[in-house]
Amino acid sequence: MSAHDPAMIQPRGLAAFLRRRPLFAFGIAGLATIVACALFAPFIATHDPVAINFADKLVGPSAEHLFGTDNLGRDIFSRVVYGARTSLLIGAIVTALAIAIGAPLGLLAGYFGGKTDAFMMRGCDVFLAFPPLLLPIAITAAIGTGLLNAMIALAISWFPWYARIMRSSVLRIRSELYVDAARAMGVSHGRVMVRHIVPNAMTPIIVQGSLDFSYTILAAASLSFIGIGAQPPQIEWGLMASQARSLFMDFWWTVTFPGLAIFVTVLSINLIGDGLRDLLDPRGSSTR
Repeated sequence: MSAHDPAMIQPRGLAAFLRRRPLFAFGIAGLATIVACALFAPFIATHDPVAINFADKLVGPSAEHLFGTDNLGRDIFSRVVYGARTSLLIGAIVTALAIAIGAPLGLLAGYFGGKTDAFMMRGCDVFLAFPPLLLPIAITAAIGTGLLNAMIALAISWFPWYARIMRSSVLRIRSELYVDAARAMGVSHGRVMVRHIVPNAMTPIIVQGSLDFSYTILAAASLSFIGIGAQPPQIEWGLMASQARSLFMDFWWTVTFPGLAIFVTVLSINLIGDGLRDLLDPRGSSTR
């Protein structure tokens, strides 16, 4: 078996993999830092993130305010730390919803084939016909602005990718001898899918999900930036950048630090996704 086979991964092998892939280790360290900020925000933040103090309005970075303050005198460092909670929650919920919708559809389409496959895949093609960010904007405009609606819109627009990835994996696995043997023994279709096909088809889903986790954060920040995602008084990096965009030329820190938080988070998760792709599925790359 390959050294990259998930079943053969041991702590020593993982340590060797991390030494060979320093960017993967960097991604883990970066994401761990962001997660720590989200979990321990009340202990890390130096100020109340929503406290308005006009006396400290638009103060530059200093020992008192590490990242400066915004146009309402709110401490940007504290808001960036608390914003990690919102952004990570967005990534987790949207990715989980997209997988929960798309993977079962792809499983049924790939396993049963025929008209079931054609019907489900043509339905997915309708969603895939739209540019990646245009459909979430249209859905959010239809059902209303807000963070929850933005997350629903992103999940609806992204689930077809997981349906197609799962379908391609199932088409390959359903012809394996162990699947034919299970059918010959009279095992039900549901049991064959749950016990034999799904566990062997999840690797590309996991890899794609790890990559899309970062894309959802970036997409949600984009929706917040144009005013249809997170709304005040919610703390979200894209919303922070949007509220400060008119101040950027004179007060650079108001946009720079929320933007850097998005950059570091997305970069870290992408590096982890690339590493997981090599670790779990070294033969190929992402399906998307």
